[in-house]
Amino acid sequence: MKTVGIIVLALGILMTVFTGFNIITKKEVVDVGPIEINKEEKTPIYWSPVTGGILIVAGIVVLVIGQKRS
Repeated sequence: MKTVGIIVLALGILMTVFTGFNIITKKEVVDVGPIEINKEEKTPIYWSPVTGGILIVAGIVVLVIGQKRS
């Protein structure tokens, strides 16, 4: 239980500090014989810092409940 609480707490801190990231994918635009033209597309993924705050609180709650049961 303690390990789960620490993981959720750390994930919450990371999600509060970093509010998103980009995924880069390559798409093939043209393929004519030996000539290939590729295009890189950036797909942003964002979340609210409130989500990280909720995970921080949940991690603390799990840690406290885990200590009371011990």
